[in-house]
Amino acid sequence: MPRRVTPALLASAVLMAGLVGCSPDARKADSQQAPVEPPPVATPTPQVPAGKAPQRAFAVGVRQLKLNRDGRVLPTTLWYPAAGQSGGAAKRSATAAEGRFPVVMFSHGLGGRPDDYGTLLTRWAAAGFVVAAPTFPHTSRGADNNVLDVLNQPADVSYALDQVLALDGKAGDALRGRLDGERVAAAGHSAGGVTTIGLFTASRDKRLDAGVVFAGTALGVGTAFAGAAAPQLFVHGELDEVVEYAAGRAAYDKVPWPKAMLSLPKGDHGRALLSDGATLRVVSDTSVEFLRWSLYGDPDAKKRISTDATRGDIATFDDHL
Repeated sequence: MPRRVTPALLASAVLMAGLVGCSPDARKADSQQAPVEPPPVATPTPQVPAGKAPQRAFAVGVRQLKLNRDGRVLPTTLWYPAAGQSGGAAKRSATAAEGRFPVVMFSHGLGGRPDDYGTLLTRWAAAGFVVAAPTFPHTSRGADNNVLDVLNQPADVSYALDQVLALDGKAGDALRGRLDGERVAAAGHSAGGVTTIGLFTASRDKRLDAGVVFAGTALGVGTAFAGAAAPQLFVHGELDEVVEYAAGRAAYDKVPWPKAMLSLPKGDHGRALLSDGATLRVVSDTSVEFLRWSLYGDPDAKKRISTDATRGDIATFDDHL
């Protein structure tokens, strides 16, 4: 069912005025949080049973879905493990690899598009995850950049997840029998980070088992984390010029579940996510191990998270997993 923005969220939307973009010249976000919230309601036990993540790297395929939620056009890019030799660029409409793979829903930032994050998302797919990334109708590059529409995006993601998971049972689809709908995460950058936090708070999607928030804040969606425990990984640059580090840290501090925060002392609003450098390698390796643990239930992956996070003295790591 489509989820609409509630009056309470509309009232809090005025706080979103400070979150005006993900571009280098965007203004800083107001770090103020929603003033009044109910206490979080959460159960302590993570949902995913213990398992073993694939250790080999996969080739990666990429395809597009044409989605539409009540007139909201949501073209969605899928990156997925593919058959064949690993390495190289994602291949359009490649044959899917054998197996059943967890799903990660990714939300881009204001003025961005899914392809901007292709290097990171391809690495996730190569590690054994199907990544689905909608292009949002009002916050993507070339749109009207209506930041208040971020409050509608959690429902967009839930709708896109419905459609992606339906492919698992669709006759003739390349991903038929390849999607594990019991192992699902949400992730996002900046305005997409707000969207992701919203999926665990005001617009809780009970199918989600974990979250990854890049340079996000809880403005407009609050910090009333609810439902079954869903481990969270926050990643934030301490020199963020758009969403202040303190705002991201404040949201992280409210998470009542297993959690960790990767802090980048020299990091900005996330330009490292858009290029292939040492910082992205630390971020991608840390997030891959986090997803292997939180979605595959792999205990060995959990042991590797802190090692990857602190490699090369690029980041510090607050570990409460």
